[in-house]
Parts: sequence; C-alpha cells; structure tokens
Amino acid sequence: MTCTEASMNALRQAGDELADATVAALFERGEVGTFNTLMRYVSTAGAPLPDGLPDVAREYLESTRTPPAWVDWSEMERARLFFIDNNVHISTALSFASMPACYLVPHVAKLLSATHGLKYPSKRMAETGQFTVYLMQPDAFEAGGRFVPAAQKVRLLHASIRHHLARENRWDTEVHGTPICQEDMIGGQMFFSMLVLDSLHRLGIHMSQEGADAYYYAWRVVGAMLGVDQEAVPHTLDEARRFLDLYMVRHMGPSEEGTHLTRQLIDLYEQVVPGTFFDPIVSALIRHLVGDTCADWLQVPRTSWDTVVKAAPHLLGVLETIEDHSPFGAWALDRLGHLTSVLELSALTRGRVMHYAIPEQLRKDYGVTSAVPRTSRWAPPAPTLS
Repeated sequence: MTCTEASMNALRQAGDELADATVAALFERGEVGTFNTLMRYVSTAGAPLPDGLPDVAREYLESTRTPPAWVDWSEMERARLFFIDNNVHISTALSFASMPACYLVPHVAKLLSATHGLKYPSKRMAETGQFTVYLMQPDAFEAGGRFVPAAQKVRLLHASIRHHLARENRWDTEVHGTPICQEDMIGGQMFFSMLVLDSLHRLGIHMSQEGADAYYYAWRVVGAMLGVDQEAVPHTLDEARRFLDLYMVRHMGPSEEGTHLTRQLIDLYEQVVPGTFFDPIVSALIRHLVGDTCADWLQVPRTSWDTVVKAAPHLLGVLETIEDHSPFGAWALDRLGHLTSVLELSALTRGRVMHYAIPEQLRKDYGVTSAVPRTSRWAPPAPTLS
C-alpha cells in the first residue's frame, strides 16, 4: 500500500458498502427492533440464527460469518500466545495510550461525543475490552467462540452511526469526511496495534520481532472482519508506521471533546483503582505513553507520579527476568495478568455482557442531546515524518 495524501483523502469518503446497505434496509423496513431482539443472545459462532430474522440481516450474517480466506492460523496462534504473555501490558496500552490517541483526533473525539453516552464511559471501555478478550480466546473463530458475532454486530453498529448522523444532518462530511470512514477505521486499527506495540516498547517490555508481527497481523484480520478495505491497509509494521505518522500529522490536535473524554477516562480508572493513593498513576501513565505535548493537548494533569512511572521499565524488567528463569514464576505472572484483565473488565462491565446492538435512534443513551520465544528484541520502525 502506498501511503499518500491523495490516497488517504479518498479513504475519507468511503464507508462500508455491505454493512451500510444492510442497516439502511433494516431502517427502511422498520426491522431494527426485531433484529436487536432476536440477536441479543446470539453471542457464539455456529449458533443457529433465530426464526423471524429479517432476510437482509440473515444474508449479511451468513456472508460475514467466516474470516478471510487468506488468514494464516499459525500466525494467529502466535498472536494469541503473545497476548497471553503480555495481556496486562496490552490492557494498559489499550486503556492509557490507544484510547487517548483516539481523543487526540478532534473529529474522532467529536464523533465519540455525539454517539456514545457521555455519562457512561465505562460502556465504551467495556465494549473495547470485551472485544479484545473475545479475539484472543483459543476458539475465537470456531463454533462456540464469541468473537465473530461481536465483530458482525460492531460492524453494523458503525454503519448505524453513519446512517443516523447522515439522516439527522448532524455531521459535516465536507469538513470531517464520512463518519467512521475507511481512513479512520484504519487509523483505529493502527491505534490498537502499532501504538500498543510502541507503548509496550516504551514500558520496556521485551518483545520479539515475531511476536510484534503476529500481534499486528491479528489486528489486520480484525480489520477485515470489521469491513476495512484490505487493499488500503498496511501489511507490514514499517508500512503501518508510515500510515500512522501521516494520519496523526493530518488530524491530531487539541479539542474540547478530546479533553472531556480524557477526563472521563481518568475519572473512570481512578474509581477502578482501590483507594486514592494510586489515583495519580492513571494520569502519569497516560502522560508517559502519549508524551507531554499530546498529554497537554488533552489536559492530562501533571502529578508527583510522573517521575515514578518512568521507572516502570526497570520494574518490569525484573519481573520479566523472573518469568524467563522460573517456570513457576512465568505461570504465576501469566495467571496474575489474566486475573487482572478479568477483574478490570468485570469492574467496567459491572458483570454485564456488552451486546453491541444497533441504536434505533441516537437518543439520550448515545449522548446526542448534549507467547512467542524471546529470540530477539523488537525495535519499533523509525518515524517517517519530522
């Protein structure tokens, strides 16, 4: 893929033809409520589709129920092992680097503010966390796995947001492009893959090139399942670096919505962390992972923990040494990582399952009224823009 201003401008106007057509037909026929009701508890791959499902929805679900034919399953297994080995670090990067990065893109922050309940930020975070956990399960793409139905529903959710914003004239496509356009979907894919790897590197996590490649590859598969045009997607980490650099230079900056969303994120995790002594570590982690300039744009407060967090690579290095030299230590740390991720997700979801339903209208709920072997250490591709 050649990453140029012209190619990215074209991606700004493109949506997802299949999902957009499906959602438009469901709304035109007044069948969204029926679809949501019948699909609410269809949460595993291979489950029979319920009777009474609208034909257009059944056709969509049948055509999107399998992953791309080009998937390399051995690479996906390497990605899963990489996730198991680094799940706590990946969760940290997703929460304190990937999500703030979304808020650094003003039109993305504006869209998130317009389409998600601003009073319920835990729902937004829970949906992201649950989706990632589903992806990294051993049976993610097999009968009984939960990832494929979640991906199918998220794809329709994105299409419904495009549908509502266009119908209600709430989005300036001349200024901001198509809502959740191909460029932004690929940008999001970069935030949840390339930027996560960057953050792990910044934290001092020892990754092999094979592990980094596999993790990125898994998110290419995710992108395909979510309707991203694979002809436009970077295939390698070097290409991903070029795309991410250009995307951020084109779009990142301060915004009122980005500041508000970041404040919600900080408040949410300060509530999740027991007590108050460790509260400043949330802001310190964000500042450490996104850098001072971006943190200032998001108005992330400076704290006494800013210096302490910079010592994280040394502490994590000690833990990795224990993991490398002790089978029991490796097992214990993997279990701790798993339990930490599960407890964090449980705190965000309040024990509920996220169903990714199509919103029938952008009502108040949506805020409109307001492991691989460590054979060699991975080094991030060099920045491509000064």
